[in-house]
Amino acid sequence: MDDSNFPIATRFRGFLPVVVDVETGGFQSSTDAILEIAASFVDFDDAGQLVVTETLDYQVEPFAGANLEPSALEFTGIDPEHPDREARKEVVVFGELLKAVRQKVKNSGCNRAILVGHNAHFDLGFVMAGAERSAIKRNPFHPFSVIDTASLAGLAYGQTVLAKACDAAGIHFNNREAHSAAYDTEKTAELFCTIVNRWHEMGGWVWPEPDTDE
Repeated sequence: MDDSNFPIATRFRGFLPVVVDVETGGFQSSTDAILEIAASFVDFDDAGQLVVTETLDYQVEPFAGANLEPSALEFTGIDPEHPDREARKEVVVFGELLKAVRQKVKNSGCNRAILVGHNAHFDLGFVMAGAERSAIKRNPFHPFSVIDTASLAGLAYGQTVLAKACDAAGIHFNNREAHSAAYDTEKTAELFCTIVNRWHEMGGWVWPEPDTDE
């Protein structure tokens, strides 16, 4: 039977995995700024392999009164005031991004999105806080469930650091480009796809037989 005939909804119990990374001005989602957010979408190709299909990336203006920790800015290398950043207001970014996620959920036949991330609860906290500040009424993401590639990579490769996990999985990782939301999101998405595909190839997932009843 052809695995690629089955939608992604079948594989993940009605949830659409959406890989997300945020770069922030600190660790507290309720008070610290979101400076960059990216989301990668995945789907099965004609060969039945899970692949990255698209990545959306946004530079974000700190919301009014947002905290910016100097140590966080030094870590990410982001200058919120840089003239070439082309940052947009948080409410605009979240309105556009979550609308795109909702459309992907609908097109895939899924019921809801589930956030995939490396140490995913960190990213989910900021996504939920940003959506609340932006008064998003229909947040497509599950409010507390995630798929964490740090845990998956620890199981699959004995590595929980993203760069080391990618290296163990045979995925090129450039440390000079790390801590960009777009780069980290795409590498996390590649890692997620690699683990899912290997698990399937090893017999850990069997597609359900199609319902042939009239």
